[in-house]
Amino acid sequence: MELRIERGSESSTIAFAAEELAKYLRMMDRQTHVSILKPAVNKHFKNVIRLELTSGSALDDAYDINVKNGIGKISGSNDRSVLFGIYRYLKELGCRWPRAGTDGEIIPRRSVKNSSVKLREKASYRHRGVCIEGACSFEHVMNMVDWLPKAGMNSYFNQFSTPYAFFEHWYLHKTNPYMEAEPVTVEEVVAMVSVIEEQILKRGLLYHTTGHGWTCDPVGIPGNSWVPMEYKNLAPETRELLALVNGKREVFGGVALNTNLCFSNPKARKKIVNAIGDYCRERKEVDYLHFWLADAPNNHCECDNCKDTLPSDFYVKMLNEIDETLSKEKIPTKIVFLVYFDLMWEPVKEKFKNKDRFTLMFAPITRTYTRSFYEEKPGKKEVIELAPYVRNKLKMPKSVGENIERLSRWQKQFTGDAFDFDYHLIWDHNYDLGGYESARILFEDMKNLEKLKLNGMISCQVQRIFFPTALAMNAMASALWKKEQDFDQFAKSYFKDLFGVYGSEMQKYFKALSKLTNPACLRGEISIVSTAAVRNFRKIQLLVNEMLPKILMRYNKEADAFMKKTWYALTVHAQLCIYTAAALEAKAKNDTKDAEEKWSLAVDYINRMEEDIQDLLDVKYFTDVMGRVFRGRRRFESDT
Repeated sequence: MELRIERGSESSTIAFAAEELAKYLRMMDRQTHVSILKPAVNKHFKNVIRLELTSGSALDDAYDINVKNGIGKISGSNDRSVLFGIYRYLKELGCRWPRAGTDGEIIPRRSVKNSSVKLREKASYRHRGVCIEGACSFEHVMNMVDWLPKAGMNSYFNQFSTPYAFFEHWYLHKTNPYMEAEPVTVEEVVAMVSVIEEQILKRGLLYHTTGHGWTCDPVGIPGNSWVPMEYKNLAPETRELLALVNGKREVFGGVALNTNLCFSNPKARKKIVNAIGDYCRERKEVDYLHFWLADAPNNHCECDNCKDTLPSDFYVKMLNEIDETLSKEKIPTKIVFLVYFDLMWEPVKEKFKNKDRFTLMFAPITRTYTRSFYEEKPGKKEVIELAPYVRNKLKMPKSVGENIERLSRWQKQFTGDAFDFDYHLIWDHNYDLGGYESARILFEDMKNLEKLKLNGMISCQVQRIFFPTALAMNAMASALWKKEQDFDQFAKSYFKDLFGVYGSEMQKYFKALSKLTNPACLRGEISIVSTAAVRNFRKIQLLVNEMLPKILMRYNKEADAFMKKTWYALTVHAQLCIYTAAALEAKAKNDTKDAEEKWSLAVDYINRMEEDIQDLLDVKYFTDVMGRVFRGRRRFESDT
């Protein structure tokens, strides 16, 4: 059989879409010859699959598929949507991409003969992306960028001027004694990011950059990491720009990224505004530039000129100054501002002059993930009491309701584009050994974003998030594309795709693991020391020991490479669960010494296994986050 794909334009993204379609069609049917035709002038070829643009939006994604027996068209509202369309067409033919990586795909053997795919879809939300976090290699990030459009996700966000910290976390392997350090320089990371950017742009993904760093880089203090440093010899002209906190102008806690400036000082504001202007002139490929303040609460300037003005008022003032600069030169870059930490308290003086320039980013980093945005605590209606702003003595909102109310206060003043920037998959998913409940909360949050007047989400998360399964990632992507879904039905379909005849059994297994783990208990929202917790952690060990022989048998019998790796990862996960549950049982008995000893065995085991499952699980973040349960410390008590 011969198939021909016609590119409807010279777009590099549509050219890539044609290459991807041809690649997978060849993989499905090795007897089929697939060729790609360049755009024809003033005519269309016959008997082809034509990839083309329709009228639509550069920001909002939609596609139209009408292909029968390998003939027809796949069109999109923008170049990126054409790529989404070809993956959706392939999915209708049976292709699946449950996790990232070249070994993370399921490609059936079949012909397109006697196949007919006709559907039209539009994404529920504009913003559907991932932000770099965690410990990651160049390959890990490349795998994520490649996977995103296959799942209908349209954005990638590289934090900071150079996201060095995340690569350093991986290549130095500081927390894993069984892996040899591979030091990288900032220059090497810059080179990696350059290649990653090429891949982002080739797929037509919306590109987000920077964020934190604008309160230190422009004044000559580099901000690439959260590692504290000494700054004894700051020039007087630099020191005068730093926030006055507790009578001193200094780098806050020795961390440049965590440091605010004296925003009443026109020199400080001008340095930020000029730096952002220069960046936007030089980086025309950036769609969304993030301008954030310091990455730590309660450290705003206390000088006489600052102390009576809210940080959010200074923030809006600078945003307007940035817009004025960019508008003069007709630079279209969107500027993202965030509602986060001290900026949860809305401005009272300053007003936005050009809302079309800006996108609001709601970042409720201190919220609970025990409940979704629209799920009330059983038996109680949440009473929302908003604390007044008290400079540098703020208590950050933890409840979902208080965070939502803070957002609504901002939205009374800013009615433009907005999205959620949330943290489900950076820390909190590690408290859920089954991954089922955390995926459900994430799914429900995505479904309800519209009710919060938010047009999507950029997920601040680890890049290796496919262990024990990729349920959460697929749930997030699916609900962001189509919000009118039921989670349990989605999960049923996902597990059937992944495990075939074992789908129902594995769904019940992971759901039971989540329930027994009780993530709220590990978050410290309810006491871990209880007879109920002891009983549940013991049941985890029994449940896993009952399932493990089945997993091993399926692994040993499996011939397919994808499923072989899947079952192997579950053997690792099962043993990790046994080690971890034993440590948690000791913790629930209030036997601190025994708990720490057993947790050290769990850490040693997963460190030994990291090389085998390094593309699936961020071991550094797992051991750090779960370790907090045994150290008795929670987020933001001394780290973020």
